[in-house]
Amino acid sequence: MMTSEATKIAVKAPKEPKRFVFVLLDKFTLLSFASAIECLRIANRMAEEELYSWVLTGDSDEVITCSAGVRFNLDFPLSELNREDVVLVCGGMDVQKTATKRMLNWLRREARKGLRMGGLCTASYVLARAGLLDGKRATIHWENHDSFLEEFEDVTLTKSVFVIDGNRMSTAGGTSSIDLMLNIIADDHGEKLANAVADQQIYSSIRTDQDTQRLSVPTRIGVRHPKLSQVIQMMETNIEEPISPATLARDVGMSTRQLERLFRRYLSRSPKRYYMELRLQKARNLLMQTDMTVINVALACGFASPSHFSKCYRAHYNTTPYRERGAHSSRLSV
Repeated sequence: MMTSEATKIAVKAPKEPKRFVFVLLDKFTLLSFASAIECLRIANRMAEEELYSWVLTGDSDEVITCSAGVRFNLDFPLSELNREDVVLVCGGMDVQKTATKRMLNWLRREARKGLRMGGLCTASYVLARAGLLDGKRATIHWENHDSFLEEFEDVTLTKSVFVIDGNRMSTAGGTSSIDLMLNIIADDHGEKLANAVADQQIYSSIRTDQDTQRLSVPTRIGVRHPKLSQVIQMMETNIEEPISPATLARDVGMSTRQLERLFRRYLSRSPKRYYMELRLQKARNLLMQTDMTVINVALACGFASPSHFSKCYRAHYNTTPYRERGAHSSRLSV
């Protein structure tokens, strides 16, 4: 039988373990939560000391269900916390629905004590709704990026895998929780322990807050053509005011005809069609994740009129923006 024995990492044990309060929102993402709590467990194991403890709470009296359908028993409902506690709110699907009055009021009340608070995955939305990210840098899962930008003008949103700004923290979801927790562990007990925790998880590429959450354009589209990547990046950053194909071509030093051939060869569509699909994808995200009017969604995605927007949307998604909004609202109310 093969056995393994972890080497103890010597650290100065605290008088009391630092307690993390995980606030589980309905349909939270299991990976983000598990990644965070495993780092704490492994840190205790590697140090052979109880450096950290954790409890579960949420907007329920007993049980919260994650997006994978697994049910979690809560240690206690939302209640008074200690000033030394660290609060990590765990978000996931339909996060707007979880920003209840009870949850927002509880977060504001606990924040007034000066507690350190963070949002994992989409939970930055709930912290922002509570006004706890105003004037702060933050991040959120890339799928919710557009809607967050539209709703929270007082928050400086980044595309980093995680952000720490004062006593506020946020992650982009998935395994970015590991990066955040390794940063915390390193600050608390040194790089050696943090690296040992990473090694235990076979996590060989520790990211910093300077790393971005999405894959590079060439990796996403499966094409490593520098000029094509440059044009697509320009398209993605200019949705509200689209740039003409002629201007895009000129800016990368080629003719409009050359740009057309490039898109046809690698992406089997014209630059105009590709750009339209990007704009419609953003529009769909805004329709499903915000309360913006259809007219405002159209303007935010570069459409001069609601009728043109509706026509393009129907052609691509086989439904109208109004029906899309209505169908999503129905699903949320079930």
